[in-house]
Amino acid sequence: MPDTLTVEQLSRLKALAEMPDEQIDYHEIPQLSDEFWQQAGRNPFYRPAKQSTTVRLDADVLAWLKSKGKGYQTLIN
Repeated sequence: MPDTLTVEQLSRLKALAEMPDEQIDYHEIPQLSDEFWQQAGRNPFYRPAKQSTTVRLDADVLAWLKSKGKGYQTLIN
């Protein structure tokens, strides 16, 4: 896969970006119901890359985060 787009590809993307929403043809895309979204879940195969780092927090901020229970690092994220 090339790292850059061709002039033609860039031109087509620009034309699409400038197209008003009213001109977009959605007829082949099914309407998603509220029931669909109630059953939707996170992609189980997606695993974002984690990077180890050091963050200096005030002691009271860290205490507050930890007071929320398990998962304080996720809250920071």
